Order: sequence, then C-alpha cells, then structure tokens
Amino acid sequence: MVVKEISTACFKAYDIRGRVPDELNEELAYRLGRAFAAFLKPKQVAVGQDIRPSSGFLAAALSRGLNEGGVEVLDLGLCGTEEVYFATFNYQLDGGIMVTASHNPGDYNGMKLVRRESRPLSGDAGLPEIEALVKKGEFPDSIPCARVTPLDFRPAYIEHLLGYIDRDQLKPMKIVVNAGNGCAGLVLDELENRLPFTMIKLLNEPDGTFPQGIPNPLLPENRSLTSQAVIEHQAAVGLAWDGDFDRCFFFDENGRFIEGYYIVGLLAETLLSNHPGARIVHDPRLTWNTIELVSENRGQAHVSKTGHAFIKDKMRELDALYGGEMSAHHYFKDFSYCDSGMIPWLLVLELISKSGRPLSELVDERIRRFPVSGEINRRLDDSQAAIALVEKHFSSREEVKKRYQIDGLTLEFAKWRFNIRTSNTEPLLRLNVESRGDQALMESKTREILDLLEGLEK
Repeated sequence: MVVKEISTACFKAYDIRGRVPDELNEELAYRLGRAFAAFLKPKQVAVGQDIRPSSGFLAAALSRGLNEGGVEVLDLGLCGTEEVYFATFNYQLDGGIMVTASHNPGDYNGMKLVRRESRPLSGDAGLPEIEALVKKGEFPDSIPCARVTPLDFRPAYIEHLLGYIDRDQLKPMKIVVNAGNGCAGLVLDELENRLPFTMIKLLNEPDGTFPQGIPNPLLPENRSLTSQAVIEHQAAVGLAWDGDFDRCFFFDENGRFIEGYYIVGLLAETLLSNHPGARIVHDPRLTWNTIELVSENRGQAHVSKTGHAFIKDKMRELDALYGGEMSAHHYFKDFSYCDSGMIPWLLVLELISKSGRPLSELVDERIRRFPVSGEINRRLDDSQAAIALVEKHFSSREEVKKRYQIDGLTLEFAKWRFNIRTSNTEPLLRLNVESRGDQALMESKTREILDLLEGLEK
C-alpha cells in the first residue's frame, strides 16, 4: 500500500503548533504517535491534554498511534504541561506528550514532546527525525497488545509542589487567582486546602471555548480583570496563568502588573540565599537586572538562547539551580530542569510571608534601576532586513559596548541596551529595550527603533 506524504508545517523550533484541522489533525497526531514510538522505542509514555475542544480527539489519535507502536500510554487526562513533565520524571517513564496550544488562538492546537527525565525533543534534538517519519508515514506492522492506562499522578504532584516551601512560614493572606478558564483551576482547588491563603478565584472552571478570551496575561488587554479584582478585594497579590499554566504572571497589592523580568531577578535572589555560588541561567532579551542581582548574591549568571528547549539544555550543561525568561517561564533544577507555573508563586508568597514586605516593595527598586519597554511585537515582511537596518542605524551613531547574536541581535551601550529577534513560534519581530535607571532614555530609544520599523510593517 502506498502511503501518502502529509504536510508537517506545524513542526516548529521546539514543539508542534498549527491550525486544526488544516495543519494539525487526527492523521498527523496518529502518525506522531507511531513516529515517537519508532524513534525512541519507549515502553511507557505519559499523555496529557488541555481544555481545547480539539485536544480530546487529537490525544486519542496520538494514543492509538503510540499503542500500535507497542507503547503503553499512561493517560493523565486534563492537566497542565508541567504535570506531563512531572509524571515523566517522577515515575521514570520513557517519554511524555502534552496536547496543548497554550496561548495560541482558539483554532490552534499543538504538542510538546519530552523523552526520559523530561528532556525536551526539539529542533536540535530529535524533532526533525520524528518530523521526517511523520511526513513519510511508513511504519512497521502495528503491535495490538499495548493499552491506555489512567495514571492518578496529581496527589504526588501536589506534594512535590509543597516541598519547595516551608508551610509553617506562610502567613494568612488574600490572593486573587485567575486561571483564565484553562487547566490551572484544577491544581488551585487541590492546593487551596493545604495553604493558609484565601483564594478569590476568577475564571476557575476549565472551559475550552474561553468565553473571556484566550488566556494570555502577557497581553496588556488581558490584565484588567485580575488587576481590578486585586484592588476590589484588597488582596496581597494577584496571579494569572496561560491555558496550560506553564507561565505564571504577578500583580502586586496595588493591582500593578509586574513584568516577568523582575520576577526572574527576585526568584534568583531568593534561591541564591540558600545556595550561594549556584549558577543561574537567563535569556538574552533583558539581562542587566538579573546579572546584577545574581552577582550581588554570590551566584554565577549565564545567558542562553530564548526558548524552553535551549534553557533546559543549558541548565543541564551547567547544573544550574534556576533558569528564568522574561516571558514568565521559570525553570527549576529540582523539577528536572523543567518550567513550572506553580512553583514561582509559592516561592514568592513564602518570601512575602517571611519578609513582611509587600510585593511592590520587593520589586520597586529594581524597576527604578532598570526600566524596560516590555516586549513589543511587529509583523514585518522581512525581519532580517529590519534587524540589519536597526543595527546599522545605532552602530553609526553610538559607541557599542557589547554586541552579540545569541538570539537575534543585542546591542549594549553605556546606559541602555536592546534585543531584537524573530519569534520561534509566530511570524513576528520582538523588541525589548532597557536602560540603567533612565525611564526617559528607555522610552526615547524604544520610540526611535519603532520609528525605524514603521515603514517596514505589513
């Protein structure tokens, strides 16, 4: 029988994302299961899914492909991405696959793949080989003896989360938690009775139609609900997650959104207090605050290319304690170097409890010392030409103190710096600007770069 090749346009730099059913459908999901089995030859693989309506049938097709490749599927059901990571490393499984599109539009879905120890499969490690097998679609005869077995993993996962904090140090406080109708509410419900916090829950019920919009608190227009609830309830902190809750976003007691960049520095400082000399990994988009705090707290800062696969590889290489991205991904050595959207807020609330200081006080000085633009996105016809234009413009006008291309282009000057890069997951150019204690300078340089890009926009 001749097997028809299919498009694999949904394979990206370090995961799979595409429109359903044009780019990602049951046939591709089935083939992915067969390809995963053929490439890794695993015996047991965890499979989880988010709340999107397409996730159920994609997970079923994926599981059928794994089964026919001789793999037992341990079904996690509705869960977050980090719960697939946890099940894979905690139960010493041969791999894990999460069916999720996280914060992408409603007609999208995707998959995140890991091997043993929750090591990521990415464009640099395994994903191209799996893509080639999926595209070709030729596999050995199926092995009908494998099965799907439900795995009751969450009690162990909850205990693992609580192991990062000293609950005796926690003080009663009111917190706003916004699950965005994603999967975070399932975990919050479990943690609620184990912690001394009063939770004001927003959009806590999983609902894949996302009646309030796709949960992505990185977008300014998605922050007002959490911010207003913090003010209304006089809460100590506000928390919000994306759909698969691998990212956690913070609001202080005044309802102010705190850029993820400052949380990276705060967590690095906190963790180094108990692990002096440890290595900390960060992304290249915004760096000065993190580097200064790590140095002041006797740590070693190391930069990595942006993206979960690259951060995790760098952390393993260095045996780093913690890794953070300004996009609100936080990685922990004790979580098998994986990112978690639950561990960060537990650590921050423990810090608030122990210090007796509100979140605003914990970050205000850092915001003043290193003001940032926030990530700005532009859709351009030729991103590389745009980057070259920006580089030429500033290199001819100011003395460049440092230039590197770990991820996109970074230019550093005496009192300000910027990083401009193409997205790994979307057709966008992303810009980040920061300065040394000069808000006006940061704003003027940001405007100058955007003016350069304006004529190139689609």
